[in-house]
Amino acid sequence: MKNSRRQFMILSAAGAATLALNNTVQAQAMVAESDPQAAALGYKADGSKVDKAKFAKYAAGQSCANCALYQGKADSASGGCALFAGKQVSAKGWCSAYAKKA
Repeated sequence: MKNSRRQFMILSAAGAATLALNNTVQAQAMVAESDPQAAALGYKADGSKVDKAKFAKYAAGQSCANCALYQGKADSASGGCALFAGKQVSAKGWCSAYAKKA
């Protein structure tokens, strides 16, 4: 059976829509505080909840958003981190690997 031009256009549009939706659906997962690597680094999604007795390096104002390892945009709520490949961290988060952004 011959495919018509109309069928081709419909299938092409459906394929393009599927690819666009696929990128949205596959958004990176957030790092859980219970994740073994996150726990080892003392990661907290809310930096104000860091145990200051356990992590003396923590200082008020430090967050993932102003860390050199943070890969998200400045105004985003979350973004990638060089330490947690394939996962996102909260911009308000903190971990013991914090390094001030230059």
